[in-house]
Amino acid sequence: MNEHSQDTEKNAGFAQNLPGGSPPARVVIVDDHPMVAEGIRSILETYDDIEIVATLANGQEIIDQVETLAPDVILLDLNMPQVGGLSATEIILERRPETQILILSMHDSLEYITTALRHGARGYILKDVPTEEIKRAIDTVMAGDRYLCGGAEASLTPRIQDGREPLTSREQTILLQLAQGLPNKHVAAALDISVRTVETHRKNIKRKLGISSTAGLTRYALEHGVLQGTGRDL
Repeated sequence: MNEHSQDTEKNAGFAQNLPGGSPPARVVIVDDHPMVAEGIRSILETYDDIEIVATLANGQEIIDQVETLAPDVILLDLNMPQVGGLSATEIILERRPETQILILSMHDSLEYITTALRHGARGYILKDVPTEEIKRAIDTVMAGDRYLCGGAEASLTPRIQDGREPLTSREQTILLQLAQGLPNKHVAAALDISVRTVETHRKNIKRKLGISSTAGLTRYALEHGVLQGTGRDL
């Protein structure tokens, strides 16, 4: 097995509160490719508002150490030996639900992305993005929002034909949840928006797609691959 570095010691000086009063985000990198992990680490360590507390080689290592390391954000490779990213995500969130998980992957298929989000990941980043975009993703999930890189967003975009108006990113997210049969109040709670806002988005989605019923939304999502990999049995 390739040798990976692990920082379990806390640097007291580095971890002191930043000028704005917030401590640096505690980040763990989990990837079985040393060059990938160390490359990401070397860039992220240049930011004063990020503390890299460990780089680990597989999902089992982060599962075993997540409570000790107490990361705010985990950059988690999707495909790893022993325990992969999807299984690790579920177990990590059971043990430390406040941790934000960003999936790192070479795969931009709709199935991979939707499955990762269904397992609880707060973001999905392709490995070919600039490391600076990973920093932006960390900032976004630390602020409580979801982050998808451009390639992942494009994969989630339903294929709109016949010149119809395309769905916005928010509408795509809501379509995915509504098509799974979730009521408006559950969608609102999941996205931290009001029920009225969900209802407005639902109307706009139906208008743009030319669909008049929730069953029609589900059919559309299934036919266009939106529900692939979500675990829903339709």
